[in-house]
Amino acid sequence: MLNGKKIIVVLPAYKAAMTMERTYNEIPFDIVDDVVLVDDNSPDNTVDVARSIGIKHIIKHEVNKGYGGNQKTCYAKAVELGADIVIMLHPDYQYTPKLIHALASVIAYEVYPVAFGSRILGKGALKGGMPLYKYIANRALTLFENVLIGQKLSEYHTGYRAFSSDVIHSINFSHNSDDFVFDNEMISQIFMNGYEIGEVTCPTKYFEEASSINFSRSVQYGLGVLRVSLIHRLHKWGVIKHKLYSKPVSE
Repeated sequence: MLNGKKIIVVLPAYKAAMTMERTYNEIPFDIVDDVVLVDDNSPDNTVDVARSIGIKHIIKHEVNKGYGGNQKTCYAKAVELGADIVIMLHPDYQYTPKLIHALASVIAYEVYPVAFGSRILGKGALKGGMPLYKYIANRALTLFENVLIGQKLSEYHTGYRAFSSDVIHSINFSHNSDDFVFDNEMISQIFMNGYEIGEVTCPTKYFEEASSINFSRSVQYGLGVLRVSLIHRLHKWGVIKHKLYSKPVSE
């Protein structure tokens, strides 16, 4: 715990057998109370590795539900376990678990209700090996999103995120995509609900075992990001009413 807050790290996994142990071993268990791994029907031995290193809460999808579908299961399980702070960490070792302290502190001490590890603040992205075309696309999409959504994030596309339980409970992410654009839909929902997001500089690593989407999927993702930004602006103006911003059923 940190400042009396229960912290749960969720690991949305797909073919993470080669990198999971390195990731897990750097998680700071002096403050982290529990770890949840959700395996999205990986063809490798991700689940076996998770068991061997001592992860207690393991969920395996019998069919591949996609990156967004994986996160839905992650957050539902974290809520079930009574998390006050939920930290999403990719088990591919692209983001360092050593920043969990920083991200959790932002929320535990009520500076912001959401915190992101940003690869763009500083020189973490290109220095860590991010392909130039992805860096340029990241910057262009982030500019577009900031203009349409009316915010000033350094990037919307990081996979390193921490949320207070209040934020998780207030968002109806069941309506979100099961694909990669889930992340951007969730950011749009966070801002639409009036929350702010803090950012922490985060280095990143690009290497053979790290997960990455190919060019065609990147284009599909980019188009999805543009769509979400336009939906956000039109909903904000009252031109449309979109289901993304409906209240959770429990409310």
